[in-house]
Amino acid sequence: MLRELAERGTIGAVADEMNVTPSAVSQQLKLLEAEAGVPLLEPAGRGVKLTGAGRALAETATEVAVALERAEAKWREYLGGPAGDVTLTAFPTGGEMLLPGLLTRVAAEPAVNLICTDRDPTQRFDVLDMVAHFDVVVADSPAATEEWHDRGLQLVPLLREPLDVALPENHRLAAKQSLSPKDVIGETWIGAPHDFPYDRVLQHLVTVTGESVRIAQRFDDNGVVEAIVAAGHGIAILPRFTTRTRGNGLVTRPLVGIRAKRDITAVLRPDRFERPSVRFVVEALREEARAVEVRQASL
Repeated sequence: MLRELAERGTIGAVADEMNVTPSAVSQQLKLLEAEAGVPLLEPAGRGVKLTGAGRALAETATEVAVALERAEAKWREYLGGPAGDVTLTAFPTGGEMLLPGLLTRVAAEPAVNLICTDRDPTQRFDVLDMVAHFDVVVADSPAATEEWHDRGLQLVPLLREPLDVALPENHRLAAKQSLSPKDVIGETWIGAPHDFPYDRVLQHLVTVTGESVRIAQRFDDNGVVEAIVAAGHGIAILPRFTTRTRGNGLVTRPLVGIRAKRDITAVLRPDRFERPSVRFVVEALREEARAVEVRQASL
């Protein structure tokens, strides 16, 4: 429970995860505190936070979990290699890029059963919550990457995907091979929800140019954005590898002079990373990410 509190931040979140009442969590933590002989928690606003001793003990809990998984991994290897279920979730365009090839690669090891799902961005799932429910989380790495490190999560970089400007094919800027921040000043944008990677690029444009951007509409689904842009209602920031530009009235152009990329990362709890089956899936995921980059470079 202390480890869960360290990773989730509130007693209520721990209670939800462990399917008990908040008072049951509090009582168990008080018993642990009495056994430890030092304060493990201290008030923080309306909640609590871990003391230095509490953080140290939570880190020890993680180390114990890692050691147990490492021992299990050695036994699995002795018995014949990776086996068992592995659960994975990915954001939709990440899944579109990586999951078809990943499933093919994992099928080469019939003892491993990979169970995949996609994360609906409209539900605003938090990665720190998702790693408790899935063995592997494929995520776009935001500014929270440092927090993931601080929480002791295992981060495996997969690929860096450029984010381009999507335009109607008859747009005046479509004749250019690349676009600068100055080129798109005054344009009407079809945006994404706040703090999505595409929205962060627009925020950066404001910083670089000193000009505000007019966002006419915001959509979660990239397919909807593509259709709205192709119909001439604005331009947008979209990912290079999964945006459909053939036969749908849409073109994309690189945005130069500004950071317009997203880092795609596999995020795991460190103890789960010790499982041979999970390591096998993560390595297959890395191989598929490299294959995606090679294919895109050849286009």
